[in-house]
Amino acid sequence: MKTGSAPRHQALIDALGAELTPVRRLLPPWRRALAWLAIVAVLAVALFMRFGAGTMLHRWSAAPDLGVAACGAVITAITAALASFVLAVPGRSIRWAWLPVPSALVWIGASGLGCLRAHIPGMPVLNLHGANDCLIFIVSFSLPLSGVMIWLLRRACPLRPVLTAVLVGLASAAASASLLEICHNFDAAASDLVMHAVAVALVVGLNALMGGRLLSRA
Repeated sequence: MKTGSAPRHQALIDALGAELTPVRRLLPPWRRALAWLAIVAVLAVALFMRFGAGTMLHRWSAAPDLGVAACGAVITAITAALASFVLAVPGRSIRWAWLPVPSALVWIGASGLGCLRAHIPGMPVLNLHGANDCLIFIVSFSLPLSGVMIWLLRRACPLRPVLTAVLVGLASAAASASLLEICHNFDAAASDLVMHAVAVALVVGLNALMGGRLLSRA
């Protein structure tokens, strides 16, 4: 009886194996993060072609804190994107979530210091209407960037979908804030900082709510 059952078991294994489809290997996290950052770079090139770099460089030379804040936002976008793709791979340490924290603190700190220094001569201060435009810009760019990253992450089946989605939101919001620097011709103000903070919090919150659900279904 044992001898007769072995061929049947082997036949069943062969039949099940014949119906399996090959699984395409995922690219390394850094390469998938680089693909997403390439999209951000294309958007940056388009904005530079439209607005140029003169206003941005003038703001940075007159107020170095604005340049430091912009660099912090760029590094936050890069590190948060990399951390989200790494954490989406099962078995990776949760400590990767801390990767964007130092640059995010630089981004937030330098932005806050900009509200305390003297006004840049010849540079208008942002009013409430302009601050609303900043919020709309960051959210409008962040949502499609988040969607692209979530689409890239779904095949990885992250075991911490909400944390991964939070990092997606942080990366997208930081990238959008970096893009805003190209066409942002205002000096730092409390209203500007508040609207930036609201935009980032809104993007991160929406990603945690919706992105976490989408990633958990992968």
